[in-house]
Amino acid sequence: MPLGGVQVGSYENYQQAQRAVDHLSDQKFPVENVTIIGSDLRQVERVTGRLSWGRAIGAGAASGAWFGLFVGLLLGIFATDGGDWIGSVLSGLLIGLVFGAVFGAVGYAASQGKRDFTSTSQIVAGRYDVLCAPQVAEQARAELAKLSLRG
Repeated sequence: MPLGGVQVGSYENYQQAQRAVDHLSDQKFPVENVTIIGSDLRQVERVTGRLSWGRAIGAGAASGAWFGLFVGLLLGIFATDGGDWIGSVLSGLLIGLVFGAVFGAVGYAASQGKRDFTSTSQIVAGRYDVLCAPQVAEQARAELAKLSLRG
């Protein structure tokens, strides 16, 4: 269904809109005619901590170590004996750790102290509207009214 349609419900959060569509699905309503649209979008950035040289280098090293371990395991597939396998895994891990630490330090230095914190960001909507194809909108409204009566 293209964006648009007839509004059959409006909810404060996504979980309520999802519950409404799930209810429609449970009632054997043709949910392929339903769209959930978030409106009044805003970005919420949650600051998780201070970023320092140690933290930047540590995070880079950890990320590099994981990638190096993965590469080492892939190369270890071609090892002829157990010693070669351990060597390739440890080499990949160590090289990844060093390169990750270097790239973490370079990235932190490039920011020149303009962003000395870590954060996570998320796009959230102020309202979620459930829209439906016009030919089945009344049926959807009736089912959602039953849901609201149940609480």
